[in-house]
This record gives sequence, structure tokens and C-alpha cells, in this order.
Amino acid sequence: MYGWIFRHLPGPLWFRIITAVLFVVAAVFLLMQYAFPWLSQFNPLTDSTIGSGP
Repeated sequence: MYGWIFRHLPGPLWFRIITAVLFVVAAVFLLMQYAFPWLSQFNPLTDSTIGSGP
């Protein structure tokens, strides 16, 4: 799959490498800013029980 994407990027090799790196950085940024915070509200493992007692 990654080879197919890399082969279909336009331009010379140096430009394809820069474009691929930018795509990876953009994907990581979008996941960290939007996807993971939204998903964390559905994760029961983030609930803390320390300090709660009778």
C-alpha cells in the first residue's frame, strides 16, 4: 500500500520524499489534535479511583 502511494506521487524522488513526510506529519497532527482526544472520552481506563473513598 505504501509503495503504491509513493509511486503515484508526482515529481522527482526528492519531491516525493518531502511530500510523503509532509503527509505523515499532517496525519499525526490530525490524529493528536482531533481523533485521539475525541476517542479518549470513550476509554474507561482514564477514570481514576485514587483519592475516592468512603
